[in-house]
Amino acid sequence: MPQQEANIEKLVDTLSELSVLDLSKLKKLLEEKWDVKAAAGGPVMMAAAPAAGGDAGAAAEEATDFQVMLDEAPADKKIAVIKVVREVTGLGLKEAKELVEGAPKAVKDSAPKAEAEEIKKKLTDAGAKVTLKGV
Repeated sequence: MPQQEANIEKLVDTLSELSVLDLSKLKKLLEEKWDVKAAAGGPVMMAAAPAAGGDAGAAAEEATDFQVMLDEAPADKKIAVIKVVREVTGLGLKEAKELVEGAPKAVKDSAPKAEAEEIKKKLTDAGAKVTLKGV
């Protein structure tokens, strides 16, 4: 066992010296060789994050706030969607109508995940097409 531990420590030291670009290449080669796909946050990604400057990479992948984008509101569902937009944003009738007719537009620029999911559900139930983007 001690020899195995020494080999592992040597491997860790070698990997620690690789650049982020080299780690990315290594990840790709291992995926091809082992016929697997590395999950976000796997060992290779964890090794790459500190080299990229701390937790910046991990924070970008796991957004806590989301932008709610109204992609489309079908003509026959527009009134229902406008009502939901007014409820969610507090906009007046004219402003809500302009937002819906000007889609794609952001309904909410930044909201916690639970709130963004709730807004998306309300808009989707009203007939709109909605996407969430991490911010």
